[in-house]
Amino acid sequence: MEQLIISLLSGAVGGNVAGGLMKNLSLGTVGNSIAGIVGGGIGGQLLGMLGAGGVAEAAGAAGGLDIGAIVGQLASGGVGGGVVMAAVGIVKNMMAK
Repeated sequence: MEQLIISLLSGAVGGNVAGGLMKNLSLGTVGNSIAGIVGGGIGGQLLGMLGAGGVAEAAGAAGGLDIGAIVGQLASGGVGGGVVMAAVGIVKNMMAK
């Protein structure tokens, strides 16, 4: 459960950072956050499917979170959030034309 929360929060941050860097694709703070949360959830799930989730679950079962698992969730959530925000921004701009 903690891994999901970390992914969602880092996705929101990643979406807002990407929106700040790519002003022409930005969806506004709320839009960037929502797209980032969705992307963070997807990124965290993909990391789990690739096998890194098993390490995080084993660490959680041992009674604590491993720092490597936390960093992995932060990275995957942030990147996923930025990618989904950019994709939604591109689609939005294409539809506006």
